[in-house]
Amino acid sequence: MRLAFFLALAVQAAAATAPTFHKNVLPILQQNCQSCHRPGEAGPMSLLTYNDTLPWAKAIREAVLLRKMSPWFADPAYGSFQNDRRLSKSDIATLSAWAEGGALEGDPKDAPKPEAFVEGWNIGTPDVVLEMPAEYDVPASGALEYQHFVVPTQFTEDKWVRVVELRPGNRAVVHHAAVFVRPPKSGWMREAKVGQAFSSQDSENQDLSDEMLDFHVPGSVPHILLPGQAKLIPAGSDLILQMHYMPNGTPAKDRSRLGLIFAKEPPNERVYTLPVINHDFAIPPGASDYRVDAQMIVQDDTKLVSMNPHMHLRGKTFEFRAVYPTGEKQVLLRVPNYSFAWQLQYYPKRQLALPRGTRVELSAWFDNSANNPAPAKEVRWGDQSWDEMMVRST
Repeated sequence: MRLAFFLALAVQAAAATAPTFHKNVLPILQQNCQSCHRPGEAGPMSLLTYNDTLPWAKAIREAVLLRKMSPWFADPAYGSFQNDRRLSKSDIATLSAWAEGGALEGDPKDAPKPEAFVEGWNIGTPDVVLEMPAEYDVPASGALEYQHFVVPTQFTEDKWVRVVELRPGNRAVVHHAAVFVRPPKSGWMREAKVGQAFSSQDSENQDLSDEMLDFHVPGSVPHILLPGQAKLIPAGSDLILQMHYMPNGTPAKDRSRLGLIFAKEPPNERVYTLPVINHDFAIPPGASDYRVDAQMIVQDDTKLVSMNPHMHLRGKTFEFRAVYPTGEKQVLLRVPNYSFAWQLQYYPKRQLALPRGTRVELSAWFDNSANNPAPAKEVRWGDQSWDEMMVRST
């Protein structure tokens, strides 16, 4: 009897210290998960409430222990980043213990105040919303060229943009999207009519110095610049929305849109997004670790705001390096396990000064072995996911 009495006390004490949803788990979900895991967002399930989250307790435990969630792929040996998504060891321990301890609800009075989300946006309420002039019909099957849409801004004065969010109208068929600024004097796609899709990229008339305002890829988040920094949309500009649709077996419609928040005053620094590209490569059949390089020489004293490696299904590893005019070399970012499903953008915690003459070097490694599609085929640059790309945007 005495032994049973002491055992009962031990069980009660352990239960009393087990994490509960409202007190221990919900604050972690609010800070790290709910921006994606709520209705209308990219996450496959909602994690707003206890009833939402309970069926996924064991899956959450596995995902955080394996560090699949929150997704983050930068090698910690190189650089530190302001948008580092990694959960702390204590948060992982709490989520794991909650699932192991029976996924207890606890007292709702312990819950933090709910996050105030604006329905349809992660950036709050935009100052301006621009969208495709009409819906686009995505067929049930077939390979589609990139579709381009002219989106008039009707801006009568220059606009400085600090926050951008590109929202797919139909996530099921939008693989990725990019939005470019077409200044009034640009001849790019002048034959394209508002409201109609235009499939040719007409790259001969595109000025590569024109601004890429934003892009959406799997895993992307809104583009938010620091105070005092902004991108420019000159008065009278149109936007060109480039859409990559992936038919999924069912006819679908899409009408994607863009939310903008303007800087409150002209910025101290103008931000450009510039691609560094290598189009000229051929990945041999069966190659498991094929390297492709590219580089860019910085023409003016500048700062590195962000880095976004982009490859397709065979992408394996990506590395950014800076070679300064002094000869010093620095690894800025290394992504040793690139994920096509989570193409993250990396914002250095301290924006790096790149003096004029700095050489920015890129190296990408591809796996064209039996683990990937069509390993017996030589793979070159192409728009479709079964082709490959080697691009870095900054």
